[in-house]
Amino acid sequence: MMPDPQPRMRLKLIACEVLARQAYYVAALGKHVVDIELIAKGLHDEPDSLRTFLQDRIDAVPEGQYDAILLGYGLCSNSTATLIARHTQIVLPRAHDCITLFLGSAERYSTEFSETPGTFWYMADYIERGNASGGRLAALGAAVEEGEMRTLYEDYVTRYGRDNADYLMEVMGAWQKHYSRAAYIENPDMPLPDYRDDVRQLADRRSWRFEQLEGSLSLVHDLLAGEWTDDRFLVIPPGYGVTPVHDSRIISATPSALE
Repeated sequence: MMPDPQPRMRLKLIACEVLARQAYYVAALGKHVVDIELIAKGLHDEPDSLRTFLQDRIDAVPEGQYDAILLGYGLCSNSTATLIARHTQIVLPRAHDCITLFLGSAERYSTEFSETPGTFWYMADYIERGNASGGRLAALGAAVEEGEMRTLYEDYVTRYGRDNADYLMEVMGAWQKHYSRAAYIENPDMPLPDYRDDVRQLADRRSWRFEQLEGSLSLVHDLLAGEWTDDRFLVIPPGYGVTPVHDSRIISATPSALE
């Protein structure tokens, strides 16, 4: 019998909760021991707070317990910028946000974005863990617009009641003018509850094109499998930190003055 070319590792995954299903599914089928810690999705609304929180969770990992700390995040509005690996290497995907993780590659996301930049992205995981008020479907899109509209909606609920607030949000369509597509990502390798009809109805109400796209577990699988090729992942050795770069690499590792 040929020896296993890759020894079994013990890994710590710190990930956004919207990746919970993918993370547990892939970890259950993988060879490595993976301890998973999920972070509330709502922290994305405040990148500085998320960055501080992530650094605290990284620093809380005991030295010498894991072969690597994995991050189930992209750059995410610079939420992962300047994060420091103190005593254990950190690995994260070269991705702008978690849409890349759902689609399986940065190249595919770049192609989709170039062809249809005005897209709101929907997937079962994000919908289920969404915190949108009034039953509105949570989506990944322009985070600033969605965050502002959620704040406005909550204000309307307080002032006018929920039914009137729902009506006002439907008729206020100016914020939607730059969007033309509702893209629903479904992964054939891991069937999930089906929200396509809900998203299709929403698209019809907003005169958007509905499109179903095939998702991929590729990035999540390779992250948890230790298959960290340089073109898809950044491996940050102890004493280095995450630095955004304005090219296809998205992020790089640079020496950091440890606090």
